[in-house]
Amino acid sequence: MEGRGVYNRSSCVQATGSSPVMPLFEEAANRAKLTSAADPVVIADYGSSEGRNSLEPLTAAIGVLRRRIGPQRAIWVVHTDLPSNDFTALFRMLASDPSSYLRRDPAVFVSAIGRSFYDQILPSSSVTLGWSSWAVQWLSRVPALIPDQVQVAYSRDAGARAAFAQQAAEDWRCFLTHRAAELRPGGRLVVLSMAVDEHRDFGYRPAVAAIYGGILDLVQEGFVKEEEARRMVIPTVGRSRQEFMAPFALNGSFSNLALEDIEVFSGEDHIWAEFQNNGDSLAFGARWAAFSRASVGPTLATSLDSGEGRAAEFMRRLEARMTARLSSAPQPTLIPLAKMVLVKDSSGGPLDSGL
Repeated sequence: MEGRGVYNRSSCVQATGSSPVMPLFEEAANRAKLTSAADPVVIADYGSSEGRNSLEPLTAAIGVLRRRIGPQRAIWVVHTDLPSNDFTALFRMLASDPSSYLRRDPAVFVSAIGRSFYDQILPSSSVTLGWSSWAVQWLSRVPALIPDQVQVAYSRDAGARAAFAQQAAEDWRCFLTHRAAELRPGGRLVVLSMAVDEHRDFGYRPAVAAIYGGILDLVQEGFVKEEEARRMVIPTVGRSRQEFMAPFALNGSFSNLALEDIEVFSGEDHIWAEFQNNGDSLAFGARWAAFSRASVGPTLATSLDSGEGRAAEFMRRLEARMTARLSSAPQPTLIPLAKMVLVKDSSGGPLDSGL
């Protein structure tokens, strides 16, 4: 993710996609089991980026919890992301944004952890409520190069597709295992992730085509070497409903977690809706290009050989070429998403998933 507040400014697609999950998160805050009043209530934000899209859901959940626990009990919010994340932008936003939960509730305390959520990053049985939005589609590592694409969903290479599918299954189980350890008995976790629809369509086809085409343009122009382009991979996957449910298939539980609710749905393409209203094709292309740059530009730039300012110039040039491509033929984008609620067993016995 691009830092310096760029991701916060360009993550409108993520913000819109998160809106349908808000009721689930508020209900999870209302149903999460609380412990002794001597303990703080802990909310973990798994994959916070710069925090803009965490504000609304966390503020809503804090409001629900506050009605349950009263005004004095401490609530500890822990934002987590990779060490390379721009936590400075996150803390500046929390301190200055009028909608920040820190400006509304003096009994809320905040911290950040710069480690991958594919490890255990919080003490066992410490988390009351978890939130993860637009994060678990990112794999823990790049399992293979993609010889004919940057996004495996549109690759025809069977070996690359198999390697990504295997890594995605392993990572999902790993994520669940560590969250099961961290959640308190009766704790709840709400997850929003990229998905594939019932036809196994990953979506984002125009943006992915513009990214890959833009990279090939830069190769042809001589700015990007062919070997650098071959190394460029976006390590994200869209899992199906069945793939999300697979760890729970044996007896309805996995690592003492139950998948209480899951739905794959189509997110709103509000950039297309705005284009239909104003007919501004250049703005349409620029918004999708900015979203793509902020989301995956830095990841692609890591494949460049070292050179002063090359990463920034690469992202600038790629964004410009994406804008031109997307503006020339605006079209709607399919945005498959999955929303789910997981709950940790509080009885010590087997869990009924309710599915």
